[in-house]
Amino acid sequence: MGILDTDRRVLVLAMARMADALGNSFLIVVLPAYIGAEGRVAVDSFTGQLAVAGVDVLVVTPALLIGLVLSMFGFLNSFLQPLSGRLSDRAGVRKPFILGGLALLAVASGAYSFVSDYRLVLVLRALQGVGAALTVPATVALVNELGTTDTRGNNFGVFNTFRLIGFGFGPIVAGVVLTRFGFDAAFAVAVVGALVSFALVEWLVEEPPRADAEAGEDLSIAVRGDRSLLDPVFALGIATVCMGICIALFATLEATINDRLGQSSVLFGAQFGAVTLANVVFQVPIGDASDTYGRRPFIVAGFVLLIPATLAQGYAPTPATMVLARFVQGIAVAAVFAPSLAVAGDLARKGASGSTLSVLTMGFGLGTAIGPLASGFLVRFGFAVPFAVGSALAALALAVVYTQVRETVEDAESVRAVPGD
Repeated sequence: MGILDTDRRVLVLAMARMADALGNSFLIVVLPAYIGAEGRVAVDSFTGQLAVAGVDVLVVTPALLIGLVLSMFGFLNSFLQPLSGRLSDRAGVRKPFILGGLALLAVASGAYSFVSDYRLVLVLRALQGVGAALTVPATVALVNELGTTDTRGNNFGVFNTFRLIGFGFGPIVAGVVLTRFGFDAAFAVAVVGALVSFALVEWLVEEPPRADAEAGEDLSIAVRGDRSLLDPVFALGIATVCMGICIALFATLEATINDRLGQSSVLFGAQFGAVTLANVVFQVPIGDASDTYGRRPFIVAGFVLLIPATLAQGYAPTPATMVLARFVQGIAVAAVFAPSLAVAGDLARKGASGSTLSVLTMGFGLGTAIGPLASGFLVRFGFAVPFAVGSALAALALAVVYTQVRETVEDAESVRAVPGD
Protein backbone atom coordinates (compact mmCIF):
# COMPACT_ATOMS: atom_id res chain seq x y z
CA MET A 1 0.00 0.00 0.00
CA GLY A 2 1.27 3.52 -0.76
CA ILE A 3 0.16 7.11 -1.10
CA LEU A 4 -2.02 6.46 -4.15
CA ASP A 5 -3.88 3.68 -2.31
CA THR A 6 -4.61 5.82 0.75
CA ASP A 7 -8.17 6.79 1.63
CA ARG A 8 -9.07 10.01 -0.22
CA ARG A 9 -10.22 11.66 2.99
CA VAL A 10 -6.89 10.93 4.65
CA LEU A 11 -5.08 12.44 1.67
CA VAL A 12 -7.24 15.57 1.93
CA LEU A 13 -6.51 15.84 5.66
CA ALA A 14 -2.81 15.38 4.91
CA MET A 15 -2.83 18.13 2.28
CA ALA A 16 -4.80 20.39 4.61
CA ARG A 17 -2.24 19.78 7.36
CA MET A 18 0.55 20.52 4.86
CA ALA A 19 -0.96 23.90 3.96
CA ASP A 20 -1.52 24.75 7.61
CA ALA A 21 1.99 23.64 8.62
CA LEU A 22 3.54 25.68 5.82
CA GLY A 23 1.67 28.79 6.93
CA ASN A 24 2.44 28.29 10.60
CA SER A 25 6.13 27.47 10.12
CA PHE A 26 6.38 30.78 8.25
CA LEU A 27 6.06 32.49 11.59
CA ILE A 28 9.11 30.73 13.06
CA VAL A 29 11.18 32.83 10.65
CA VAL A 30 8.97 35.91 10.39
CA LEU A 31 8.16 36.66 14.03
CA PRO A 32 11.77 37.00 15.29
CA ALA A 33 12.45 39.45 12.47
CA TYR A 34 9.17 41.27 13.08
CA ILE A 35 9.74 41.79 16.80
CA GLY A 36 12.05 44.74 17.24
CA ALA A 37 12.01 45.70 13.55
CA GLU A 38 12.07 49.45 13.04
CA GLY A 39 8.57 50.84 13.00
CA ARG A 40 7.00 47.51 13.91
CA VAL A 41 7.22 46.02 17.43
CA ALA A 42 9.65 47.68 19.82
CA VAL A 43 10.79 45.61 22.79
CA ASP A 44 13.33 47.94 24.39
CA SER A 45 10.86 49.04 27.08
CA PHE A 46 10.48 45.41 28.21
CA THR A 47 14.19 44.64 28.56
CA GLY A 48 16.33 45.00 31.67
CA GLN A 49 16.91 43.30 35.00
CA LEU A 50 14.04 41.39 36.62
CA ALA A 51 14.33 41.65 40.37
CA VAL A 52 12.54 39.81 43.18
CA ALA A 53 12.78 41.30 46.69
CA GLY A 54 15.49 43.61 45.44
CA VAL A 55 17.59 40.77 44.03
CA ASP A 56 18.25 40.54 40.27
CA VAL A 57 17.13 37.08 39.15
CA LEU A 58 16.88 37.43 35.37
CA VAL A 59 18.24 39.59 32.59
CA VAL A 60 15.41 40.23 30.10
CA THR A 61 16.92 40.61 26.63
CA PRO A 62 15.31 40.94 23.18
CA ALA A 63 16.39 37.36 22.47
CA LEU A 64 14.58 36.15 25.58
CA LEU A 65 11.43 38.04 24.59
CA ILE A 66 11.53 36.47 21.13
CA GLY A 67 12.04 33.06 22.68
CA LEU A 68 9.03 33.64 24.93
CA VAL A 69 6.82 34.38 21.92
CA LEU A 70 7.95 31.25 20.09
CA SER A 71 7.71 29.01 23.17
CA MET A 72 4.25 30.33 24.08
CA PHE A 73 2.81 28.57 21.04
CA GLY A 74 4.50 25.26 21.79
CA PHE A 75 3.61 25.06 25.45
CA LEU A 76 -0.03 26.12 25.09
CA ASN A 77 -0.46 23.86 22.08
CA SER A 78 1.00 20.90 23.97
CA PHE A 79 -0.71 21.26 27.34
CA LEU A 80 -4.16 21.95 25.90
CA GLN A 81 -4.18 19.03 23.45
CA PRO A 82 -5.37 16.34 25.89
CA LEU A 83 -8.28 18.56 26.96
CA SER A 84 -9.17 19.37 23.35
CA GLY A 85 -8.93 15.73 22.34
CA ARG A 86 -11.17 14.66 25.20
CA LEU A 87 -13.73 17.36 24.40
CA SER A 88 -13.91 16.23 20.78
CA ASP A 89 -14.41 12.65 22.01
CA ARG A 90 -17.27 13.71 24.25
CA ALA A 91 -18.84 15.81 21.50
CA GLY A 92 -18.61 12.88 19.10
CA VAL A 93 -17.41 15.10 16.22
CA ARG A 94 -14.04 16.23 14.87
CA LYS A 95 -14.62 18.74 12.08
CA PRO A 96 -15.94 21.60 14.24
CA PHE A 97 -12.75 21.47 16.32
CA ILE A 98 -10.53 21.32 13.23
CA LEU A 99 -12.33 24.18 11.52
CA GLY A 100 -12.52 26.30 14.67
CA GLY A 101 -8.81 25.91 15.29
CA LEU A 102 -7.94 26.78 11.69
CA ALA A 103 -10.14 29.86 11.82
CA LEU A 104 -8.38 30.99 15.00
CA LEU A 105 -4.98 30.44 13.38
CA ALA A 106 -6.01 32.47 10.33
CA VAL A 107 -7.41 35.39 12.33
CA ALA A 108 -4.36 35.58 14.59
CA SER A 109 -1.94 35.40 11.64
CA GLY A 110 -3.69 38.26 9.89
CA ALA A 111 -3.84 40.36 13.06
CA TYR A 112 -0.03 40.56 13.41
CA SER A 113 0.07 43.23 10.72
CA PHE A 114 -2.07 45.52 12.87
CA VAL A 115 -0.31 45.30 16.24
CA SER A 116 2.71 47.22 17.45
CA ASP A 117 2.71 46.25 21.13
CA TYR A 118 4.82 43.27 22.20
CA ARG A 119 2.14 42.17 24.66
CA LEU A 120 -0.40 41.91 21.84
CA VAL A 121 2.03 39.85 19.78
CA LEU A 122 2.32 37.52 22.77
CA VAL A 123 -1.47 37.30 23.01
CA LEU A 124 -1.80 36.50 19.30
CA ARG A 125 0.81 33.76 19.54
CA ALA A 126 -1.04 32.34 22.53
CA LEU A 127 -4.27 32.33 20.50
CA GLN A 128 -2.47 30.43 17.76
CA GLY A 129 -1.36 27.89 20.34
CA VAL A 130 -5.00 27.43 21.33
CA GLY A 131 -5.96 27.13 17.66
CA ALA A 132 -3.37 24.41 17.07
CA ALA A 133 -4.49 22.61 20.23
CA LEU A 134 -8.02 22.48 18.83
CA THR A 135 -6.92 21.33 15.39
CA VAL A 136 -4.21 18.73 15.94
CA PRO A 137 -5.90 16.14 18.22
CA ALA A 138 -9.13 16.21 16.23
CA THR A 139 -7.23 15.80 12.96
CA VAL A 140 -5.14 12.81 14.07
CA ALA A 141 -8.23 11.27 15.66
CA LEU A 142 -10.07 11.55 12.35
CA VAL A 143 -7.11 10.03 10.48
CA ASN A 144 -7.17 7.18 12.99
CA GLU A 145 -10.91 6.60 12.64
CA LEU A 146 -10.66 6.52 8.86
CA GLY A 147 -8.23 3.61 9.10
CA THR A 148 -8.08 0.06 10.43
CA THR A 149 -5.33 -2.03 12.00
CA ASP A 150 -4.33 -3.02 8.45
CA THR A 151 -4.06 0.56 7.14
CA ARG A 152 -3.43 2.78 10.18
CA GLY A 153 0.37 2.81 9.89
CA ASN A 154 0.21 3.82 6.22
CA ASN A 155 -2.37 6.52 6.98
CA PHE A 156 -0.21 8.12 9.64
CA GLY A 157 2.88 7.79 7.45
CA VAL A 158 1.15 9.68 4.64
CA PHE A 159 -0.29 12.27 7.02
CA ASN A 160 3.07 12.96 8.70
CA THR A 161 4.87 13.12 5.36
CA PHE A 162 2.66 15.90 4.02
CA ARG A 163 2.79 17.75 7.34
CA LEU A 164 6.57 17.66 7.31
CA ILE A 165 6.74 18.85 3.70
CA GLY A 166 4.73 21.91 4.69
CA PHE A 167 6.75 22.49 7.85
CA GLY A 168 10.06 22.03 6.03
CA PHE A 169 9.33 24.31 3.10
CA GLY A 170 7.60 26.99 5.15
CA PRO A 171 10.75 28.68 6.51
CA ILE A 172 12.40 28.55 3.06
CA VAL A 173 9.46 30.22 1.35
CA ALA A 174 9.16 32.65 4.26
CA GLY A 175 12.69 33.91 3.71
CA VAL A 176 11.95 34.61 0.05
CA VAL A 177 8.61 36.30 0.71
CA LEU A 178 9.98 38.36 3.58
CA THR A 179 12.95 39.56 1.53
CA ARG A 180 10.98 40.48 -1.58
CA PHE A 181 7.59 41.55 -0.28
CA GLY A 182 7.86 42.35 3.43
CA PHE A 183 6.09 41.41 6.64
CA ASP A 184 2.50 42.00 5.57
CA ALA A 185 2.86 39.62 2.63
CA ALA A 186 4.45 37.00 4.88
CA PHE A 187 1.57 37.16 7.35
CA ALA A 188 -0.86 36.98 4.42
CA VAL A 189 0.74 33.69 3.32
CA ALA A 190 0.18 32.28 6.81
CA VAL A 191 -3.48 33.33 6.60
CA VAL A 192 -3.85 31.73 3.17
CA GLY A 193 -2.33 28.47 4.46
CA ALA A 194 -4.92 28.25 7.25
CA LEU A 195 -7.80 29.19 4.92
CA VAL A 196 -6.79 26.61 2.30
CA SER A 197 -6.77 23.98 5.04
CA PHE A 198 -10.18 25.18 6.21
CA ALA A 199 -11.64 24.91 2.70
CA LEU A 200 -10.19 21.45 2.04
CA VAL A 201 -11.56 20.02 5.28
CA GLU A 202 -14.97 21.70 4.99
CA TRP A 203 -15.63 20.73 1.38
CA LEU A 204 -13.88 17.38 0.92
CA VAL A 205 -13.85 15.56 4.27
CA GLU A 206 -16.88 13.79 5.69
CA GLU A 207 -16.73 12.36 9.18
CA PRO A 208 -17.28 8.61 9.43
CA PRO A 209 -20.50 7.59 11.16
CA ARG A 210 -19.97 6.98 14.86
CA ALA A 211 -22.09 6.06 17.80
CA ASP A 212 -22.70 8.45 20.68
CA ALA A 213 -19.50 9.64 22.30
CA GLU A 214 -18.17 7.15 24.86
CA ALA A 215 -15.30 9.09 26.39
CA GLY A 216 -17.19 9.81 29.59
CA GLU A 217 -16.58 12.58 32.06
CA ASP A 218 -13.10 11.55 33.18
CA LEU A 219 -10.44 13.87 31.73
CA SER A 220 -7.49 11.97 33.20
CA ILE A 221 -4.82 10.15 31.23
CA ALA A 222 -4.19 6.48 32.03
CA VAL A 223 -0.76 6.02 33.62
CA ARG A 224 -0.81 2.47 34.99
CA GLY A 225 -1.14 -0.39 32.55
CA ASP A 226 -3.16 -3.61 32.81
CA ARG A 227 -0.34 -5.83 31.55
CA SER A 228 2.64 -3.62 32.44
CA LEU A 229 3.73 -0.98 34.92
CA LEU A 230 2.84 1.87 32.56
CA ASP A 231 -0.05 2.24 30.15
CA PRO A 232 1.45 1.63 26.67
CA VAL A 233 0.18 4.93 25.28
CA PHE A 234 1.50 6.86 28.29
CA ALA A 235 4.85 5.08 27.87
CA LEU A 236 4.94 6.11 24.21
CA GLY A 237 4.07 9.67 25.30
CA ILE A 238 7.14 9.74 27.58
CA ALA A 239 9.30 8.34 24.79
CA THR A 240 7.93 10.89 22.32
CA VAL A 241 8.86 13.76 24.66
CA CYS A 242 12.42 12.43 24.70
CA MET A 243 12.45 12.10 20.90
CA GLY A 244 11.14 15.65 20.46
CA ILE A 245 13.87 17.01 22.73
CA CYS A 246 16.54 15.13 20.77
CA ILE A 247 15.62 16.58 17.39
CA ALA A 248 15.07 20.12 18.75
CA LEU A 249 18.45 20.47 20.51
CA PHE A 250 20.04 21.55 17.23
CA ALA A 251 17.99 24.67 16.48
CA THR A 252 19.31 26.94 19.23
CA LEU A 253 22.99 26.32 18.46
CA GLU A 254 23.27 27.77 14.96
CA ALA A 255 26.00 30.31 15.73
CA THR A 256 28.00 27.84 17.82
CA ILE A 257 27.76 25.07 15.21
CA ASN A 258 28.68 27.36 12.33
CA ASP A 259 31.73 28.63 14.21
CA ARG A 260 32.78 25.14 15.31
CA LEU A 261 32.54 23.64 11.81
CA GLY A 262 33.63 26.77 9.93
CA GLN A 263 30.48 26.75 7.82
CA SER A 264 27.85 29.15 6.51
CA SER A 265 24.18 29.48 7.38
CA VAL A 266 23.37 27.67 4.13
CA LEU A 267 25.06 24.51 5.38
CA PHE A 268 23.35 24.86 8.74
CA GLY A 269 20.02 25.05 6.90
CA ALA A 270 20.90 21.85 5.04
CA GLN A 271 21.75 20.14 8.31
CA PHE A 272 18.58 21.39 9.94
CA GLY A 273 16.49 20.18 7.01
CA ALA A 274 18.14 16.74 6.83
CA VAL A 275 15.85 15.43 9.58
CA THR A 276 12.77 16.60 7.67
CA LEU A 277 14.07 15.14 4.39
CA ALA A 278 14.65 11.73 5.98
CA ASN A 279 11.16 11.81 7.46
CA VAL A 280 9.60 12.68 4.12
CA VAL A 281 11.44 9.80 2.44
CA PHE A 282 10.85 7.11 5.06
CA GLN A 283 7.54 7.87 6.84
CA VAL A 284 5.24 6.24 4.28
CA PRO A 285 7.24 3.03 3.66
CA ILE A 286 7.84 2.51 7.39
CA GLY A 287 4.22 3.25 8.27
CA ASP A 288 3.08 0.87 5.53
CA ALA A 289 5.50 -1.84 6.68
CA SER A 290 4.27 -1.52 10.28
CA ASP A 291 0.81 -2.59 9.10
CA THR A 292 2.31 -5.84 7.82
CA TYR A 293 5.22 -6.64 10.13
CA GLY A 294 4.08 -5.00 13.35
CA ARG A 295 4.61 -1.65 15.08
CA ARG A 296 6.98 -2.54 17.90
CA PRO A 297 10.04 -3.63 15.87
CA PHE A 298 10.17 -0.27 14.08
CA ILE A 299 9.65 1.76 17.25
CA VAL A 300 12.40 -0.13 19.08
CA ALA A 301 14.75 0.10 16.09
CA GLY A 302 14.06 3.81 15.81
CA PHE A 303 15.14 4.51 19.38
CA VAL A 304 18.18 2.25 18.98
CA LEU A 305 19.17 4.41 16.00
CA LEU A 306 18.30 7.68 17.77
CA ILE A 307 20.90 7.15 20.52
CA PRO A 308 24.08 7.27 18.36
CA ALA A 309 22.56 9.68 15.82
CA THR A 310 21.96 12.27 18.56
CA LEU A 311 25.33 11.75 20.26
CA ALA A 312 27.21 11.98 16.94
CA GLN A 313 26.06 15.58 16.47
CA GLY A 314 28.12 16.60 19.50
CA TYR A 315 31.30 15.23 17.92
CA ALA A 316 30.77 15.73 14.16
CA PRO A 317 34.11 16.96 12.74
CA THR A 318 32.86 18.30 9.41
CA PRO A 319 29.68 19.77 7.91
CA ALA A 320 29.17 16.58 5.88
CA THR A 321 29.27 14.34 8.94
CA MET A 322 26.77 16.63 10.66
CA VAL A 323 24.42 16.31 7.69
CA LEU A 324 24.79 12.53 7.89
CA ALA A 325 24.11 12.45 11.63
CA ARG A 326 21.00 14.58 11.20
CA PHE A 327 19.75 12.43 8.31
CA VAL A 328 20.16 9.26 10.36
CA GLN A 329 18.34 10.98 13.20
CA GLY A 330 15.51 11.71 10.78
CA ILE A 331 15.30 8.02 9.83
CA ALA A 332 15.05 7.20 13.54
CA VAL A 333 12.18 9.65 14.00
CA ALA A 334 10.40 8.24 10.94
CA ALA A 335 10.71 4.72 12.39
CA VAL A 336 9.15 5.85 15.67
CA PHE A 337 6.45 8.37 14.91
CA ALA A 338 3.99 6.78 12.47
CA PRO A 339 4.07 3.33 14.15
CA SER A 340 3.65 4.99 17.60
CA LEU A 341 0.54 6.86 16.46
CA ALA A 342 -0.71 3.61 14.95
CA VAL A 343 -0.21 1.81 18.29
CA ALA A 344 -2.19 4.52 20.07
CA GLY A 345 -4.90 4.22 17.42
CA ASP A 346 -4.99 0.44 17.75
CA LEU A 347 -5.40 0.70 21.52
CA ALA A 348 -7.86 3.61 21.58
CA ARG A 349 -11.27 2.71 22.94
CA LYS A 350 -14.22 3.40 20.71
CA GLY A 351 -14.98 7.12 20.75
CA ALA A 352 -11.72 8.01 22.54
CA SER A 353 -9.26 8.51 19.68
CA GLY A 354 -8.86 12.22 20.36
CA SER A 355 -7.80 11.89 23.98
CA THR A 356 -5.65 8.80 23.35
CA LEU A 357 -3.66 10.13 20.40
CA SER A 358 -3.30 13.56 21.99
CA VAL A 359 -0.91 11.98 24.51
CA LEU A 360 1.59 11.49 21.68
CA THR A 361 0.97 14.76 19.85
CA MET A 362 1.28 16.61 23.16
CA GLY A 363 4.48 14.73 23.94
CA PHE A 364 6.07 15.65 20.62
CA GLY A 365 5.08 19.30 20.92
CA LEU A 366 6.34 19.46 24.50
CA GLY A 367 9.65 17.87 23.52
CA THR A 368 10.23 20.29 20.65
CA ALA A 369 9.47 23.18 23.00
CA ILE A 370 11.84 21.95 25.72
CA GLY A 371 14.70 21.01 23.36
CA PRO A 372 15.83 24.51 22.33
CA LEU A 373 15.66 25.78 25.91
CA ALA A 374 17.62 22.75 27.16
CA SER A 375 20.40 23.06 24.58
CA GLY A 376 20.73 26.79 25.20
CA PHE A 377 21.36 26.05 28.87
CA LEU A 378 23.47 22.89 28.56
CA VAL A 379 25.89 24.16 25.90
CA ARG A 380 27.55 26.34 28.53
CA PHE A 381 29.06 23.12 29.94
CA GLY A 382 30.52 22.08 26.59
CA PHE A 383 29.38 21.73 23.00
CA ALA A 384 28.80 17.97 23.21
CA VAL A 385 26.85 18.10 26.49
CA PRO A 386 23.37 18.86 25.03
CA PHE A 387 23.72 15.98 22.59
CA ALA A 388 25.04 13.61 25.26
CA VAL A 389 22.04 14.41 27.44
CA GLY A 390 19.75 13.93 24.43
CA SER A 391 21.36 10.57 23.73
CA ALA A 392 20.79 9.54 27.35
CA LEU A 393 17.13 10.53 27.02
CA ALA A 394 16.89 8.42 23.85
CA ALA A 395 18.31 5.47 25.82
CA LEU A 396 15.70 6.06 28.53
CA ALA A 397 12.99 6.14 25.88
CA LEU A 398 14.28 2.86 24.44
CA ALA A 399 14.12 1.21 27.86
CA VAL A 400 10.57 2.46 28.44
CA VAL A 401 9.36 1.33 25.02
CA TYR A 402 11.11 -2.04 25.14
CA THR A 403 9.67 -2.95 28.54
CA GLN A 404 6.23 -1.28 28.45
CA VAL A 405 4.92 -1.32 24.86
CA ARG A 406 3.55 -4.49 23.34
CA GLU A 407 2.67 -5.36 19.77
CA THR A 408 -0.83 -4.39 18.61
CA VAL A 409 -1.13 -5.57 15.03
CA GLU A 410 -1.93 -9.15 15.99
CA ASP A 411 -3.76 -8.66 19.30
CA ALA A 412 -5.39 -5.25 19.05
CA GLU A 413 -8.89 -6.67 19.38
CA SER A 414 -8.03 -8.65 22.53
CA VAL A 415 -6.32 -5.63 24.05
CA ARG A 416 -9.48 -3.57 23.61
CA ALA A 417 -11.46 -6.32 25.30
CA VAL A 418 -9.33 -6.39 28.47
CA PRO A 419 -11.63 -5.72 31.46
CA GLY A 420 -11.20 -2.27 32.88
CA ASP A 421 -9.41 -0.90 29.82
